[in-house]
Amino acid sequence: MPVRTLLVVDDDSAMRELLASLFEDRGYAVEQAASVDEALEQCREREFDAVLSDIKMPGASGIDLVGRVRELRPATPVVLMTAFGSIDSAVEAMRAGAHDYITKPFEPDAVLLTLERALQHRALAEENRRLRHAVDHTTRLGDLIGASSAMRDLFALIERVAHTRSSVLITGESGTGKEVVARTLHFSGSRRDAPFVPVNCTAIPEGLLESELFGHVRGAFTGAHASRRGLFEQAEGGTLFLDEIGDMPPALQSKLLRVLQDREVRPVGGAQSIPVDVRIIAATHRDLRKAIEDGSFREDLYYRLNVIPIAIPPLRERPEDIAPLARAFVARHSDGEQRDLSDSALRRLATAPWKGNARELENAIERALAFSDATILSAEDLELEPENAGAGPTADRLRRAAGQRLSLRELEDLYIDQVLEETGGNKVQAAKILGIDRKTLYRRAERQARSEPGKEESA
Repeated sequence: MPVRTLLVVDDDSAMRELLASLFEDRGYAVEQAASVDEALEQCREREFDAVLSDIKMPGASGIDLVGRVRELRPATPVVLMTAFGSIDSAVEAMRAGAHDYITKPFEPDAVLLTLERALQHRALAEENRRLRHAVDHTTRLGDLIGASSAMRDLFALIERVAHTRSSVLITGESGTGKEVVARTLHFSGSRRDAPFVPVNCTAIPEGLLESELFGHVRGAFTGAHASRRGLFEQAEGGTLFLDEIGDMPPALQSKLLRVLQDREVRPVGGAQSIPVDVRIIAATHRDLRKAIEDGSFREDLYYRLNVIPIAIPPLRERPEDIAPLARAFVARHSDGEQRDLSDSALRRLATAPWKGNARELENAIERALAFSDATILSAEDLELEPENAGAGPTADRLRRAAGQRLSLRELEDLYIDQVLEETGGNKVQAAKILGIDRKTLYRRAERQARSEPGKEESA
């Protein structure tokens, strides 16, 4: 078993020596620091299994040390020591992120037990991270990530149809990852070594889309100074991904249908057709059945494309996917740094409606990483848009509070009020989101009623 390392921080040299002797007798490797600055210097040079620090010291305090250690070494638990009668300082330290505290004078066994608990907590956290990493590897197919039953079904469907040449129609709201599904289909199948050619049917002007898809010969139209291969020819042997197929002009729909039927294309202005071997994957956020009813989409083309339908549910219907997606986006945008999301951040993400789906989630993560220096992002770092946070009067008060000096109790009350608003006053659901017992919410409501007897209960 590796030797456990401990950093003891105290301006009292006698106390440092006493604690060092106590822990060294129990097999610890102990380093000492006489100040917060000295402790931080050592923490920069190496990672300790735990830090044991006094609260009151000249200059920066042990509470300041907690925050800095959390930034430098997020996995390292900090246990603080405080004189008897300074319990308020200890509570403040716990809120700052200390793992635990002990009061002076203390019994040696009590100190040893507290440190053992801190180390057990660290070991459990590391095991959870290891298991989470293992789970991440079982909830991924290519660039697709998800832990929900809907995503597992999608993985299975992709693996079953990836090697066929049948056309696929992917439907889903904007931001659900339709192109990611298309790419995964292509690179999971037998055509993976051939080109994957995407084209957005709304991004190319209608007058140029036909030439872009089928190519043209020299002189076919003004500006056609040379012949040009179309995207069908460029995708030969591979996959052509037609994104937002529902917005394709009707005149071009009939020509696409002919290509799917005959498996050959005729360049604009050309006299001969060219055989093509291309798998078609199309995608749309529109309801094509309604488009057929209103005459904006051809029914025969719909059935040609919809041989294998894949419907991607919106993110709000698969909340189990939010955490693995968010962590994947953190890894993608952390520039090689080891950064992660706190439990409070994950709870906050889980309550957002995500109208923009995975794309909106990725934007929120990228923004948080850009504006925060924290190694572990908190709920406050996310700065979700008001509509994401279920913005009501309390959310507005929280945003205004950012520039005020409020007490921790006032900020806690504001946040609890916001969660209660988001849950429609459901204390059971609110308590689950907040990670507290619902009895705590009832006691809080009683406290507010006593302090404001004329005010109607709202929490």
